[in-house]
Amino acid sequence: MKSDLFSSDHMVQPAVAAGMTVQNAKSIKYAVQGEMFARQGAMVAYRGSLQFERKGQGVGGMLKRAITGEGLPLMAVRGQGEAWFAHEAQNCFIVGIEPGDVFTVNGRNVLCFDASLSYEIKTVKGAGISGGGLFNSVFTGHGSLGLICEGNPLVIPVSEQQPVFVDTDAVVGWTAHLRTSLHRSQSIGSMIRGGSGEAVQLKLEGEGHVVVRPSEATPQKPQQH
Repeated sequence: MKSDLFSSDHMVQPAVAAGMTVQNAKSIKYAVQGEMFARQGAMVAYRGSLQFERKGQGVGGMLKRAITGEGLPLMAVRGQGEAWFAHEAQNCFIVGIEPGDVFTVNGRNVLCFDASLSYEIKTVKGAGISGGGLFNSVFTGHGSLGLICEGNPLVIPVSEQQPVFVDTDAVVGWTAHLRTSLHRSQSIGSMIRGGSGEAVQLKLEGEGHVVVRPSEATPQKPQQH
């Protein structure tokens, strides 16, 4: 059979080491030797001897997910083999987290990660439930984190002299040591008269970087269990 579809540009190659690599712009390959974690429903193919098991978030995590409509529904992948992960043809990126790093990321942007990483769901400081459900996943440890984003993200430096204001529906994540608060850019009178609609943003101050998607988040589809 002859076709450009079967060219080396699309053909997968055997993994040379354990862990994750970017297969192409829309998918991540993970060579599993033991255990790793991925968002539920994100596996699109695998080969080898692998088992997939739904992972609970605990009572606190499930409560936050119920309140906000967001969360990090996970599955554990165990065994020996290769698995490919993708989600709605979103662009894929890998972040390497080193000891001492702290990376806060919206659960909707998490695709997969090493079992050596720890995470917990935390409320974004300065943003209560009225702030649009700002509960994010905070990753620490040593390992790789696979992210997804609709389009190519913007990475914006943040400094004490230049804080950054981000639409709460567009923020993907940010590095440690950044302080967060809600910033209101319009008066009530302006909103009544018809303003830009960008009434509340997440303000980030300090020294670090914030990752922003190039559009507001679209409504999430219900999870299939």
